[in-house]
Amino acid sequence: MKATLIHGGSDIRVEEVPDPVLSERTDAVVRVLLSCICGSDLWGYRRPGPREGGPARIGHEFLGVVEEVGADVTTVRPGDVVIAPFTWSDGTCVHCRAGVHTSCVHGGIWGNGTDGGQGEAVRVPYADGTLVAAPVGPDDERLTALLALSDVMGTGHHAALAAGVGPGSHVAVIGDGAVGLCGVLAAHRLGAERIVLLGRHEDRIAIGRRFGATDVVPERGDDAVARVQELTDGIGLPHVMECVGMQSSWDTAVAIARPGGTVGYVGVPNGLDDGLPIRAMFSNNVAVRGGVAPVRAYLPELLADVLAGTIDPSPVFDLELPLDGAPEGYAAMDERRAIKTLLRP
Repeated sequence: MKATLIHGGSDIRVEEVPDPVLSERTDAVVRVLLSCICGSDLWGYRRPGPREGGPARIGHEFLGVVEEVGADVTTVRPGDVVIAPFTWSDGTCVHCRAGVHTSCVHGGIWGNGTDGGQGEAVRVPYADGTLVAAPVGPDDERLTALLALSDVMGTGHHAALAAGVGPGSHVAVIGDGAVGLCGVLAAHRLGAERIVLLGRHEDRIAIGRRFGATDVVPERGDDAVARVQELTDGIGLPHVMECVGMQSSWDTAVAIARPGGTVGYVGVPNGLDDGLPIRAMFSNNVAVRGGVAPVRAYLPELLADVLAGTIDPSPVFDLELPLDGAPEGYAAMDERRAIKTLLRP
């Protein structure tokens, strides 16, 4: 079968790899219908030179059809369309039972010593604890929206919950990538009254407004802070969603949070050179909550809303390519010619 491998900086290849097979009684083999490229996949792509440890499978967002299950699997069966969250988990350990599936004592992330999602098929460990069956067929027009539940929609939802968003909330969302845009949609779903999107790309802003953004701040740094202060009569916002993970976005997030406010963060912290602005957080009683999103915990309720037509995160996929086009998909996202690339094996 074909799968995407990362060989190093700017070096993505689609190559032949062995077909997946069941190795444990709790496994399933899933034939991939759709997968996609995540912004976090770009960190390795942007790192110059060959990949340490050699080429590796990549991709952690996919959905597909169950082909085969191990003898102990009971919740999914061959023929089911299933969504795979970006980490696999047993569903029974103390952390899974607490809703923090990303810290499963037996779990892991796709491509990190296991099959990657950007391929034609995947061996899924702990299928019962990982996969969520969707009552749809393999040709359902909602599959693209359902794919977003494997990561970005659940991650945006996590940011909103961590920031304390609820009915009537006034919220800022920092970042107009796929996660930030899904954060706008999540805040709107939770009943936010005012959603200020900090972003500067017109195509992304258009999706943000479609998802529920009421205000847009295209400025950055001190200018962005001044603009938000102007919009809020100098008070700031009680709920801030940090969806980037860079030093500048963190500085802005804390600066625009009103005293007593909360920053919900999901941006992968790859650019925090100076650390968190602790003094500003201390002075203004700004709370910080968030981290890696336990998407498996959120999947059932978000799945129900997609099927009911309440939410549709599919517009974040603005480039669709065959699996062989994965190298172009990475280049397009790296060069900001695409928000998020959909791969169809």
